[in-house]
Amino acid sequence: MAEKSATSGSRVVVVALDGSEFSQNAFNWYKEHIYRPDDFVIAVHSPEYHHCLNAGHERPDIKQVVDQMEQEQQKKNKMLEGFSALLSDAGMTGKVKSVIGNPGEVIVRIADEENASMIITGARGIGKIRRTLLGSVSDYIVHHSHVPVTVCRR
Repeated sequence: MAEKSATSGSRVVVVALDGSEFSQNAFNWYKEHIYRPDDFVIAVHSPEYHHCLNAGHERPDIKQVVDQMEQEQQKKNKMLEGFSALLSDAGMTGKVKSVIGNPGEVIVRIADEENASMIITGARGIGKIRRTLLGSVSDYIVHHSHVPVTVCRR
């Protein structure tokens, strides 16, 4: 799918995608319920690489970290190609953006930068205790976004 820019008068919609069934569900819900043909869809993916450095060793093995980073990059590239195909197969105009960082912060920032009209995201349905201790991406987006947010549950 060729990357285009939003035309005047079209809505810019940010859809958070991470490759999970929850984000796929959110994308499908958007497509079936509120998608308009003139929407410009920005699929946002925000990979986190901190686990590559947290191997549990006192000093990380640099070769192992580099290998893990390369594997993660290959996995990310394949995922981004899949997101691009998802938009194309649905007949949607838009682009895929991948920005490393805290996913909630990245999604809100991209929505602001792109003057999005709304954000669509999935929810994993984590329990209250885990959400209280760790927070959740959808919770962060809801509380920090300057535009309407739709959180799609299963």
